[in-house]
Amino acid sequence: MKLLKPTWVNHNGKPIFSVDIHPDGTKFATGGQGQDSGKVVIWNMSPVLQEDDEKDENIPKMLCQMDNHLACVNCVRWSNSGMYLASGGDDKLIMVWKRATYIGPSTVFGSSGKLANVEQWRCVSILRSHSGDVMDVAWSPHDAWLASCSVDNTVVIWNAVKFPEILATLRGHSGLVKGLTWDPVGKYIASQADDRSLKVWRTLDWQLETSITKPFDECGGTTHVLRLSWSPDGHYLVSAHAMNNSGPTAQIIEREGWKTNMDFVGHRKAVTVVKFNPKIFKKKQKNGSSAKPSCPYCCCAVGSKDRSLSVWLTCLKRPLVVIHELFDKSIMDISWTLNGLGILVCSMDGSVAFLDFSQDELGDPLSEEEKSRIHQSTYGKSLAIMTEAQLSTAVIENPEMLKYQRRQQQQQLDHKSASARETSSATSVAGVVNGESLEDIRKNLLKKQVETRTADGRRRITPLCIAQLDTGVNATSTPAASSPSVLTTPSKIEPMKAFDSRFTERSKATPGAPALTNVTPTTVERLKEQNLVKDLRPRDLLESSSDSDEKVPVAKPSSLSKRKLELEVETVEKKKKGRPRKESRLMPVSLSVQSPAALTAEKDTVCLSVPAPALKLPMPGPQRAFTLQVSSDPSMYIEVENEVTAVGGVKLSRLKCNREGKEWETVLTSRILTAAGSCDVVCVACEKRMLSVFSACGRRLLPPILLPSPISTLHCTGSYVMALTAAATLSVWDVHRQVVVVKEESLHSILAGSDMTVSQILLTQHGIPVMNLSDGKAYCFNPSLSTWNLVSDKQDSLAQCADFRSSLPPQDAMLCSGPLAIVQGRASTSGRQAARLFSVPHVVQQETTLAYLENQVAAALTLQSSHEYRHWLLLYARYLVNEGFEYRLREICKDLLGPVHYSTGSQWESTVVGLRKRELLKELLPVIGQNLRFQRLFTECQEQLDILRDK
Repeated sequence: MKLLKPTWVNHNGKPIFSVDIHPDGTKFATGGQGQDSGKVVIWNMSPVLQEDDEKDENIPKMLCQMDNHLACVNCVRWSNSGMYLASGGDDKLIMVWKRATYIGPSTVFGSSGKLANVEQWRCVSILRSHSGDVMDVAWSPHDAWLASCSVDNTVVIWNAVKFPEILATLRGHSGLVKGLTWDPVGKYIASQADDRSLKVWRTLDWQLETSITKPFDECGGTTHVLRLSWSPDGHYLVSAHAMNNSGPTAQIIEREGWKTNMDFVGHRKAVTVVKFNPKIFKKKQKNGSSAKPSCPYCCCAVGSKDRSLSVWLTCLKRPLVVIHELFDKSIMDISWTLNGLGILVCSMDGSVAFLDFSQDELGDPLSEEEKSRIHQSTYGKSLAIMTEAQLSTAVIENPEMLKYQRRQQQQQLDHKSASARETSSATSVAGVVNGESLEDIRKNLLKKQVETRTADGRRRITPLCIAQLDTGVNATSTPAASSPSVLTTPSKIEPMKAFDSRFTERSKATPGAPALTNVTPTTVERLKEQNLVKDLRPRDLLESSSDSDEKVPVAKPSSLSKRKLELEVETVEKKKKGRPRKESRLMPVSLSVQSPAALTAEKDTVCLSVPAPALKLPMPGPQRAFTLQVSSDPSMYIEVENEVTAVGGVKLSRLKCNREGKEWETVLTSRILTAAGSCDVVCVACEKRMLSVFSACGRRLLPPILLPSPISTLHCTGSYVMALTAAATLSVWDVHRQVVVVKEESLHSILAGSDMTVSQILLTQHGIPVMNLSDGKAYCFNPSLSTWNLVSDKQDSLAQCADFRSSLPPQDAMLCSGPLAIVQGRASTSGRQAARLFSVPHVVQQETTLAYLENQVAAALTLQSSHEYRHWLLLYARYLVNEGFEYRLREICKDLLGPVHYSTGSQWESTVVGLRKRELLKELLPVIGQNLRFQRLFTECQEQLDILRDK
């Protein structure tokens, strides 16, 4: 082991609170106090690793300095892809940095031109939500989310693909939150606070999973940070600042049951930071010895206020190494290199230290194949893993294909570091405390350790031997000893003098008690835990929630109870002074329905010959006057005055419309009950079931329409007018073309059967009505088929299991805008962004992802949303290419290409929702070209398109 303290890494004597190494290992960032502001600095890693580079004046040490934070920076963290750096500080802000594309040095602000920035990093997002100092930030395993915590007692989850959108604010701590860590599978996030608790939250619904307090009951005083860490296999969570028998510990919490039976013991003062090595290791085989299979194990570094650092291997019963008095002040942060052999540590004294381990000391990191085996045992076989080696020898026959392959290789190089971390974080080790079974640890502890009893009867275990490490020799006699940055301070490197043991048992175990064993749940058990399966039947696994929702008990005709479906109708307000209220396109509606209990039954029951009860929706009451805003851009609002006295005492109603300062008005003979408008039309519903429609300039477009029953809700989009009557019938007309789109369609089929409310009504630009119900389902009416189609279900298990993040192009946002995005709302992104949220077998995940993407394509098509149809079709095609589904991909290409030679009998349409199909196919070709397996399909499509172009 080699220990260095590069003195050139400093904040001019000010504290350094955070350090993080870039995933590609070429640079690292520090965050802390600047002269008059917070300071973030990006440093070159090679002068730390190589003595020659440190001495070479042509190799820059500092790459970029950013002084944008108004106050001290408490945390810096690279995204897993390495593209972004997030920093959080006492100015209550989180800043997200990205390297600027332009090249050229710039001077550091306030440095009189002496210091030049070699790289340009610019702030691309400033995230504002916290009302106090931001203490920690953490990227989720696949960069879908960014979490931040603060002294305002909250944790905020940001949508990392759509900054600055907030997905959730986690409230529950009653003290300053000072540390965050994601579980590597993406199912949980844990936070630790000054309220003497550690809380684990579920990412599925952002609710509290468990709150752990027992290990922290004795804790007195506070630490500046509480940086906790999750093991790379996801089985163990290790906290900062716990206590056991009045001694500071780092508490080990088992993910299985959140048990707190073990801890790392021995630091003299509170533990401030814990950091797991990203790699999983196996014991190094000695030369000549038979390759005996050994259990994988993890490595963990612990830093404390006592200025010492300890490094533990979970296969040893004591620390691998302890370095005392490494700094003059408390350790603040720890970061491992991605290869798992180097570690950077920073301190409040404003300095950093680098420890360089050898593989002899830590062991062999698991190879990609071994990781893949563990990966496959958890997730099932991945096509990407299986085919990579086979395809490397394939001959590329098409020069265009070669172009896309090269582009793909470049993208893979750019994201290599991200995938390496992804693979390591997804591994899982079964039935062990990372390295050994709990039973073995227990036996070995009894064999090799001396056990004593404290006054209160608790056991204290003291080690007999120390690790075989020539650390003292290494520190002084390494070849780097001549380097000016090699540690020359009187730090004592010694294994295990200050430590009592690797573990102390927190539970009062009695001699002869059955040994603790920990068996990782099987895939099915995990699925059961996540409520994804009821038993082993595959149809249950994929059964959508909509199937079960409709199975309601049969109601007897004699006991037809009255129920109320409260569907809050948007009641018109009385005219108020000041701004008129805004009528958004998504109209919150409320319909109060009196209807007997539903009579729908399961398929095998006898149908009852009772007439379907009539739904009754509430009607808007007459008002003297009201105002509503139609649109903000252009500014347009409607004013209604009823019972205006005219000549001869006749009562009239006046309708006024103001559009960007231009006004028009008209009078009607009946009282106006409700009104609606768009930039093209204005419509009003009057007493006696009359509906009048006017142009945007006030010209009457057609004689009053007599509605079949009194009005309940009115809505306009473009030239489309939608009327929902009190009898729960829906009609939509295109008043410019004077054609009916939806004719008196009943809502009975979507409202009958359970107590539901309509939460939103949307009329799309193509005149398609969409009903969002309170149970999370949304239905649109398909005019060409005369059917209600389910376009969204927020309880849909497909949406929660689908994983298509690998198919998202880097520049593409998670969602594109349109009616489907509006209807599905934010819930549609939160469930899926985990990408490997659960340990679902890969084949099941493939099926659910395919089904989900096909649903999205079909829904966008039914809603006639061209922008969203293109978005989801390309995403679906990318997924088919990535996963190797040639059969379905060929069908898409065939439909988009159409017949090359025209024939009169052809049913092929050249456009879909206003998009030219062959243009879509041209967009698809570069995607198909990224997978060598599809080069025949690629060549066929390209040749056919060339023939069509030449015609």
